This record gives sequence, structure tokens and C-alpha cells, in this order.
Amino acid sequence: MSETHTLTRADLSDVVHREIGLSRADSAATVEQVLTMMCDAMSGGQNVKISGFGTFVLRDKGERVGRNPKTGIEVPIAPRRVLTFRASNMLRDRIAEAD
Repeated sequence: MSETHTLTRADLSDVVHREIGLSRADSAATVEQVLTMMCDAMSGGQNVKISGFGTFVLRDKGERVGRNPKTGIEVPIAPRRVLTFRASNMLRDRIAEAD
């Protein structure tokens, strides 16, 4: 596998600046606004679906019993909300083509 690069907020705002032509400040503000809207929606318990990309899904996990691997002692794991991502079929196809 080749060296990986992490896509950052700065990268996203740079693409918006180049592709759409907004100023750098407006591009950065637009990216921040979109990310804030997504975070607010998920914090409020909503799933976020981006057509052709995927869905960020919130799941509530119940309490369960876990085990300390070092000692073998059973410990309760508290209920919690977790975030998962389900890629769209279009994204899965593009990733498969890249291999």
C-alpha cells in the first residue's frame, strides 16, 4: 500500500477555494459551517446522510459484561452511544477501483 495522506479541513477549504472561487476566508468558513452543522445534528441524535458518500449512523449500545484480559475479572461496561459510518455503494465502488 502506498503512503497515505490525511485529508484535513485546510485541504477541504483549499479545494473549495480553487473549485468554486470563494476567498480563502470564505472557503474556510464554509467548510467549518458544514462540519458544525453535521456535528450539531449528530449531537442532537440525528443520523447524517451525504448522498453518494455515506451515512454517519448513531447507535445506542446497551450495558454488557466485559472481561479484563489481564486478570480475567468480569466488569460491567456502561451503555453508550457510538458513531459508525456506512459507505455508499458508489463510494465502495470507487474504493474498489482504486485497488
